[in-house]
Amino acid sequence: MPEPFKNLINADLVRACGDHLQRHWRDFDRRGFERQALAGLDALEMKARAMQIADALEATLPDDFDRAAGLIEAALAPPATTDELAFRSTDAGLAGWIGWPLGEFIARRGQAEPERGLLALHALTQRFTGEFAVRPFLLNHFALTMARLQHWSSDPSPHVRRWTSEGSRPRLPWGLHLKSLIADPSPTLPLLRALQDDPSPYVRRSVANHLNDIAKDHPGLVADWLEQHLPDAPAERTVLLRHASRTLVKRGDRRVLKAWGLGSKFRGEATLALSDKRVSVGDSLQLVATLTSGARSKQTLAVDYVVHHVKANGDTSAKVFKGWTLELAGGETRRLEKKHSLRPITTRRYYPGKHRVQLQVNGGGVAEAAFTLLA
Repeated sequence: MPEPFKNLINADLVRACGDHLQRHWRDFDRRGFERQALAGLDALEMKARAMQIADALEATLPDDFDRAAGLIEAALAPPATTDELAFRSTDAGLAGWIGWPLGEFIARRGQAEPERGLLALHALTQRFTGEFAVRPFLLNHFALTMARLQHWSSDPSPHVRRWTSEGSRPRLPWGLHLKSLIADPSPTLPLLRALQDDPSPYVRRSVANHLNDIAKDHPGLVADWLEQHLPDAPAERTVLLRHASRTLVKRGDRRVLKAWGLGSKFRGEATLALSDKRVSVGDSLQLVATLTSGARSKQTLAVDYVVHHVKANGDTSAKVFKGWTLELAGGETRRLEKKHSLRPITTRRYYPGKHRVQLQVNGGGVAEAAFTLLA
């Protein structure tokens, strides 16, 4: 059985943190820090562990924030110089998952001194990531923080450049949602323009995810972006824009599909068959789609499927799942198969009842089937 993810924040990490802080401040109350940070740690989930260690840092680091931030910076390992993500604390200093509680401390105490707090996060993000910790600064000191992120978007470190995009994503997973940027993402667009052709794939991946966040609330803006930046794009940017388009392609957004050459209505016939009519939660279902072209020339097709999940109140909620992108020759018949899992996950609960499955080609529904989910 794999090690629980929460165990990445553990007692050894706490002790290493205490050791490195004491090296740079002889009077650091290491025993008090470890006692508070380790109390019942194994029983806590991951975020709660990070918050408890941050509480212990607040209780034992100097009240003077500039001094406390300086101690943290001094205790850090040498900065990462490549895209490598395997950060870890060593004898050389702190790095890796201890960065979450260190960033939380900076986010809490740095609001009174935002310039100093942002400098500390600039250092920290080169040893872990400051993407969660920067978000309170964006909430409380938006203009200042955006100006610093824009400046740092040309930083020599790929970790800093990625942080400027990732930290300002409107809907960052695990992070505070930035309601002002959800409503109006325009302040981050100059930053994304500066980074979309970054030499680091690590940075470009963040730009793609940032644009995909924007697409969920402002599809027209991302369609505009594609129409402007996709023609004659280099290969690396094309990959970025394809990843940024994934939500809108699955939604069948006409402008986005057209930008990718997928805007034409499917010419032909389609069927959808399911392996079972009755399925239990935890099982899987085999989908078989058959497409027969009614055209003389080839068609470029995005083939997805939509599951209309039954909710607790008996209504349904549609979820689009990625299927296939293909070229169908004139007169060709193509059989496509996909296994669909019905195992519960943290973001989806299943309820018994009749579930419809719709086959979607280039954003339009072309065939449908149904199954009954058993409790």
